[in-house]
Amino acid sequence: MTEFTGAKPTFTGVKPAEFDAMAGRHAEAARRLDELARSLHGELRSAGLDTSPAARLRQLAGRVTSQAEDLRRRQRLVHELQRQQVTFGRSMPAGSFVAVPDSLEAARGLLDGTLAGRAALRSTLRSTEGSAEALAELEKYASRAGDPAFVKAFLDVLGARGVTRLPGSLATQLRDARIHGDFDLMARLSCRGKKALRMLSTALARGTDPKSSAYMGDDFLENLVTEGRAEHETGDTKYSGYQAQALIWRAHDGKPPFSGRFMEIVGRDVIVYEHEQRKDEWAASKDLLGSPFGALQIPILDLAGALGLDAMLRPEPQAGSPGTKIQSSVVEDLFHAAKFGREASHALLNLTPAGWKESVLHYLLTTRWGASRYLGDYKPISDLLVTATTGQDATSNKLAAEMTKLLADEMRGAFGKADSGNLEIKNREAFDRYAPLSYPLGRAIAASIDELSRLLLNHATFGQVAAADMSYALALATADDGAFEALIRAQTEHMRAALDTVPPVGLDASNAERLGFTAADVKEFDFDEDGRVDKADIMQFLTDRTVAAARPFSHLVEIRRQVLIAQGLDDKKADEALKSMVGNALGLLPVPGAKQAGQLAAGAFGEMLGNGYDKLAGAAYDEMAKQVAQRMFDHRRGLDETHRTLADNRLAVERLAEQMLATAMLSKGMLDEVNIKDQSFTSGNPPTIKPFAEMSSQEYSQFLAWAQKKSGGSDLFDRFSNTFRRTSEVDDYLSLQIPSPPGGGK
Repeated sequence: MTEFTGAKPTFTGVKPAEFDAMAGRHAEAARRLDELARSLHGELRSAGLDTSPAARLRQLAGRVTSQAEDLRRRQRLVHELQRQQVTFGRSMPAGSFVAVPDSLEAARGLLDGTLAGRAALRSTLRSTEGSAEALAELEKYASRAGDPAFVKAFLDVLGARGVTRLPGSLATQLRDARIHGDFDLMARLSCRGKKALRMLSTALARGTDPKSSAYMGDDFLENLVTEGRAEHETGDTKYSGYQAQALIWRAHDGKPPFSGRFMEIVGRDVIVYEHEQRKDEWAASKDLLGSPFGALQIPILDLAGALGLDAMLRPEPQAGSPGTKIQSSVVEDLFHAAKFGREASHALLNLTPAGWKESVLHYLLTTRWGASRYLGDYKPISDLLVTATTGQDATSNKLAAEMTKLLADEMRGAFGKADSGNLEIKNREAFDRYAPLSYPLGRAIAASIDELSRLLLNHATFGQVAAADMSYALALATADDGAFEALIRAQTEHMRAALDTVPPVGLDASNAERLGFTAADVKEFDFDEDGRVDKADIMQFLTDRTVAAARPFSHLVEIRRQVLIAQGLDDKKADEALKSMVGNALGLLPVPGAKQAGQLAAGAFGEMLGNGYDKLAGAAYDEMAKQVAQRMFDHRRGLDETHRTLADNRLAVERLAEQMLATAMLSKGMLDEVNIKDQSFTSGNPPTIKPFAEMSSQEYSQFLAWAQKKSGGSDLFDRFSNTFRRTSEVDDYLSLQIPSPPGGGK
């Protein structure tokens, strides 16, 4: 044997004849050792002697047998690699050698990847019927697309040109089968083509990720760009390489996601390429001559869209009514591929290309937005924006602020003041133009919910977004039910987290460390400076945080109310999602991992925590909310029937606040020394508060009344309600200036 090294992985070179002989000798040696061990065992046993030497010999025979089996597997692979002409002999002074990967896995990957690559190439060269057969062979290797050795061999055989031509050939052959009315062949090509594209997308994602051992290098990515910009031809059909490659991106399932490096080299060039190809045409559609004739901003369609194949090569189910014509563009397909990873989405959007005066994000939502509207398929860009703007990192925050400011500016001309003094949609076209972005905008703001409080309470800015900008952005975002729900959920969690920062009653220098605080914390929270955090101190801090949380809630709910009025909907509408949140008592669960809970809190939540609520620490809020709702549902009993008959979002939010404030006072020890004997909402001896899910509606109402009375919670809730129901800030920011009616704007 000898070793070959170079740019590719290390290979071992073997002389086939000598390797065969070595494998045979190992097998024979293993057989003889096993026979010797058996014979020795019999003789030692007959003589009444210790048989352990025979046992050791048998172990040796087993090891040699395993080695022989490994050599036989390698021998079969060597023969198969030679037969398939995957590896070739090399003449050296010591003789002729065949290069074989060092590991069996790598050798199998090399063999299978090469054969799969050849099948893929055959599918692009044969007749339509022959292509279907080659695709059937390619399908056998679909499960190997996660193996790095397979991927490298597969993509190496295909090359960037083969990667581009495979989907191009699939699309044109499918079009030809349809033209000839061969519906059976169409069905086979469609089914196998989808699987081939999914397999290719998985392999391409791995092979273009620098973090993967399957990485093909930057040269491969550059070659994809070259082939993407080039014109290709299959039969009498000409198309750009990106039109074909786009079918691979649309087939992707995100496992694994495409890398940031792929988007930096290929993805960014796709955006620039379409701009170069379409900028003159798009500009003409907006000039004085083009506009009156209804000129459309048509994007570069992918090859399936250009050939009218609808969803025949799209793996995922396609929404829409039966018979709807389905078209996808190259760029929308790229959005689909980028949406599965934050790194990829950031690499695509967080850039201002050379020679451009606007960022990619700004370009997509302004200059190019008409092209997205032409297709009417907003899911790819919506999903991409959600991925890119909802992280808790600096880039996500930057992109969220940029999108918020951009859409706020667009909405200023859409809204105005009606004769009634309420909000009115003055420019329906401007509103409808960006309505598809309501949901991703709402999700972006929800992910940066702290910024809303800073804008309203501290006159801060969010990037270039001021409080008035945020108000116009929210007018667009809250028009979408899902976005409004996300915003309310985020603010609910924000308030809950704020209340959790309040220390427990009894905190002082002697117990601060045990309870997770510092001496400096004690000094900060000891409002009356008596050396101990008492109920008066806690109430002061609860009041401060409650008032601070009420203002963002007020902003969200009042803007939602105004948007409903502007759309001609019932301004008393209570959203089902918000009603569900209240009915499922999402405000009742203490924050997992809280620093301290009072003694009564342990009794109130003891059973729930014992059933697994403590394991929710660190869980995403949405997931936590789902589990809370499910656990409450499993009890088959409601907390308060009035929660289910809410007709006003204001009442719903006040219910949530009521729940959170009662829970906060309980968990901070405000009720630890209060007598709960003979209360309907207790059980056991000594009495403890029942888990909320076990309370009847009457018991729960009595608990809330008791908690407010005994802890001073009534005043606290009044402070929340009074602040929450003031709407003058919204009036000012949206230029409504509606005089508040009697009752504080109820």
